[in-house]
Amino acid sequence: MSLINSPAELETFRQGLVSQRDPNKPCITLCSGSACHATGSHDVATSLAAELEKQGLTDKVDIRRTGCHGFCERGPIIVIHPDEICYFQIKPEDVPEIITETIQNKKVIERLLFDDPATNEKIINESKIPFYENQERIVFGSNSSVDPKSIDDYLAIGGYSALTKALSTMSPEDVLEEVKKSNLRGRGGGGFPAGRKWEGSKNDPEPVKYVIVNADEGDPGAYMDRSLLEGNPHSILEGLTLGAYAIGSHEGYVYVRQEYPLAVENLNTAIQKAEEYGFLGKNILGSGFDFVVKVHKGAGAFVCGESTALMTAIEGRVGEPRPKYIRSNIKGLWEKPSVLNNVETWANVPLIINKGADWFAGIGTEGSKGTKIFSLVGKIVNTGLVEVPMGTSLRDIIFKIGGGIPGGRKFKAVQTGGPSGGCIPEDLLDLPVGFDELTKAGSMMGSGGMIVMDEDTCMVDVARYFIAFLTDESCGKCVPCREGLRQMLKILTNITKGQGKPGDIELLEALSETAKEAALCALGKSAPNPFLSTLHYFRDEYEAHINEKRCPALSCKELISFYIDPSKCKACMVCARKCPADAIIGGKNKVHIVDQTKCTKCGTCFEACPPRFGAVTKLSGVPVPDPIPEEERTIRKRK
Repeated sequence: MSLINSPAELETFRQGLVSQRDPNKPCITLCSGSACHATGSHDVATSLAAELEKQGLTDKVDIRRTGCHGFCERGPIIVIHPDEICYFQIKPEDVPEIITETIQNKKVIERLLFDDPATNEKIINESKIPFYENQERIVFGSNSSVDPKSIDDYLAIGGYSALTKALSTMSPEDVLEEVKKSNLRGRGGGGFPAGRKWEGSKNDPEPVKYVIVNADEGDPGAYMDRSLLEGNPHSILEGLTLGAYAIGSHEGYVYVRQEYPLAVENLNTAIQKAEEYGFLGKNILGSGFDFVVKVHKGAGAFVCGESTALMTAIEGRVGEPRPKYIRSNIKGLWEKPSVLNNVETWANVPLIINKGADWFAGIGTEGSKGTKIFSLVGKIVNTGLVEVPMGTSLRDIIFKIGGGIPGGRKFKAVQTGGPSGGCIPEDLLDLPVGFDELTKAGSMMGSGGMIVMDEDTCMVDVARYFIAFLTDESCGKCVPCREGLRQMLKILTNITKGQGKPGDIELLEALSETAKEAALCALGKSAPNPFLSTLHYFRDEYEAHINEKRCPALSCKELISFYIDPSKCKACMVCARKCPADAIIGGKNKVHIVDQTKCTKCGTCFEACPPRFGAVTKLSGVPVPDPIPEEERTIRKRK
């Protein structure tokens, strides 16, 4: 492949790609992101290739290994085009039937379709499945249609046309103004307007400037950036190049987690192909603009997601935050003006340049434009990645797209914004999702993590978990974060163990206020949010733990006991056989008893007891009834 040196050459090449593709030719797109890879998509791909060869269809059917399709818990997923037949949880042994019945005989295999629990209907087309139907996937949608290792796939769907448009018809100032006009806000957590950040770097007289992709995604349960990098790396490279052109930068970096090997592999392949085609390097598209991209693999420190810590790590030093007396877009990497945005932010830029700022600003709310990708995880029926317009309510995301809470349990809260975010209760389910709205509710947008919790979740323990995470990830550079979080964790741990005492809540509030005011970086300043939001909405749970030594959610191990109701026990011995601590006393025709001195409170007996009996119960805050005497334990012989 020779370099593409002009917009005309690119358009000619693109038309050639499109003309070579028969829209009626069957094409099997197989999700090959990390989630589906973990459930066997590689073996499915091998089986597909072997079966097509066996049936003599290799030249008649295409296989495209794409990025993440979003519906992660149902993987591996395939979609058969052009009919859009969508099959879930494919196994290698399903492949011969798929090729014979669906490809050859044009028949749908019902057992592999999505079964809508609301209607009990089988849904054939991907776009009609509620999980997908209620989304607007303008950024993430291409993931399911392109092979991330093929630049031709990206070009065929219009890839690099925004860069072509900018370099041939727009000045750097035009590109900057379009981004400013769109009111694109950073998707990494802060929500700062991207155009204003770019403008600060562009206007600085320093000739050397840098653009950086923040792919250090470390929030528990979050994997939006990983999936974009794995599935559509060229969209990020195109956005980054547009940003470089706008501010006058000629060197860019992608800071990516070492734990994302597939993302790193696909990104490096994309950079190599972009250089071969002339979209990176010297004299891009004959415009005279030069730009190169380097990949920096991070060592896994959560704090390196903070802008200054990330830049310090790229410089080869320990990734610690530094005071922001001067913003990093003025003095950032090597003290030069540096624009840092996260993966999703950069992926939006080509769309804005191609379709216009007015189009982008027409999506979302007054203060939050465009769409947002969330990783929907936790106690939710449909786990996966969802993309919705800003302003969509939490209720619609959790119940229309997510399918609600499994097992008929009641929704309790949703945690947004990563470990430094907050928990939002049921009363606020109709809250529109936006930067300002979530902040007012005591949480934040963050990078897009969304963890759903049901009635069995203890909110005090949730705060303890996230404070523990942040304590481990603190770089330790400043006292309010290093020492303050340790003390908060100690107090919260004691509360969940039934060792809380009057004044603990007030002390936690004081420590939180100190960290918010005096911590060096955003990690420390926002770290108290899990405690403060759960205290605000679930104060009664804190008071129950401290004053009554009771966990209302029956979750904290030290505050619960398991008890077998003698009036319900049928002496079936299921719990006794499964108890790992041999803490169940009982035998055939004898009511069972939990030996509290041996019980490890693992809950195995509670889970093992047949629902029709329901003899094992959880107790908290009340004394366990005395065991019945041996002579009274014999029950009537079962028929």
